[in-house]
Amino acid sequence: MVTSPDAEASRVAERYDRFATQEAPGRSELYAAWAAGVAADPDTQRLLARIPAERRQPPLVFAVTRMLGAAEGSFAEWSQWLAENSDEVVAECMARGLQTNEPLRCAALLPALSLIDGPIALLEIGVSAGLCLYPDRYSYRYEGGPALDPARGPSPVILHSRAQGLPDLQLPEVVWRRGIDLAPLDAASAADRRFLTALVWPGEQGRLERITAALDIVREDPPTLVAGDATDDGLLGAVAAEAPRGATLVVTTPGVLPHIARAGRTRLFTQIDALRSARPGTRWVSIDPPGLHDRWGADAATWPGFALGMDEQALAVVDPLGAWVEWRAHDVAARR
Repeated sequence: MVTSPDAEASRVAERYDRFATQEAPGRSELYAAWAAGVAADPDTQRLLARIPAERRQPPLVFAVTRMLGAAEGSFAEWSQWLAENSDEVVAECMARGLQTNEPLRCAALLPALSLIDGPIALLEIGVSAGLCLYPDRYSYRYEGGPALDPARGPSPVILHSRAQGLPDLQLPEVVWRRGIDLAPLDAASAADRRFLTALVWPGEQGRLERITAALDIVREDPPTLVAGDATDDGLLGAVAAEAPRGATLVVTTPGVLPHIARAGRTRLFTQIDALRSARPGTRWVSIDPPGLHDRWGADAATWPGFALGMDEQALAVVDPLGAWVEWRAHDVAARR
């Protein structure tokens, strides 16, 4: 259905007002100010209404403008820059998507990976540039928990996370890495690196340095990333078929499921179930909003934060980006 320009501008105003009041405060005061400015400025709303709705999320638009040269100044300065560069911004937003790739998520994934017999073949859906395919290459410092380093010594990427009640942890032995994404990013590409680092919100301390260091690790030993829709019949199975038979195949979906429409999630679950049936011993580890699906059981639906789940069991309440982990699956046998 075709909507009028005024109706689209009104949708922009509503979305950016919600971002300014509910999502950005406490995380990025600059983004909160820019979004509040958009919500009050009809001219800027009309400019952003030219971008399809699924490509004009505030974090994506703001990241694209910064990547293209907008200064981190006042809303008036930003909106003027946008008006002068609107065609380029519209084109870039239409070619990009929200592909936040936060290696700190590995701090939330590690407790689940520690329960799996290795060596591990790791396959991530929604892989972006692959920064979460290297949990064995990072150092971990859990406040209230252990400190771990790779066998070769401390990593340039040190993941700091708060922890409560963790099981015994160990870094996995990862012998094979693959990823599937609609539009994979290349850690060696200057343009993709600029985009990934622009997705870091102004005011988020430590993220830029952490992501840059992780990109350097991935660039030195790049994984195989496959462009495609993992919900399509056959793709997941075809990629997984390349995994060595002597390794435990682990499929991960950290934070990606909320960005897939319900019908697509249903198809993806069918693909994961089929893979686990065809290759016994395959594990599925994910980080999801607890009410997004029922795979982790009814109890997890009431948990705060996000849920770390493996196979059909909820294991922990976690920060969606890995900043904290509260272990709740005290009945899970280590390395079952």
